[in-house]
Amino acid sequence: MEKSVMLTAALLAIGAEFARADQHTYVGMWVTADNRIRHELLPNGRYVEARGERERAYEGRYEITGTHIEYWDDSGFTADGEFVEPNVLHHAGMVLYRK
Repeated sequence: MEKSVMLTAALLAIGAEFARADQHTYVGMWVTADNRIRHELLPNGRYVEARGERERAYEGRYEITGTHIEYWDDSGFTADGEFVEPNVLHHAGMVLYRK
């Protein structure tokens, strides 16, 4: 029985690591072609969005499942997006590119 519990714990740890690796695949800076909108996806599940001269226009948390991203802004609104290629994010009618 003890080996079974240890094996289960090990498998859960491996699954959690894969989940974190999936999320961290997209960590970094994402920008529109004109560099006006900039999303920085932080490794701790938080994001900072800059708009034009406003460096911290929006901040909040995000979660990634597969290629889908959900945003929860600290001010209360939500948004989502889709990573359509490894370096292309479609979000709220915008196209952002990995920088």
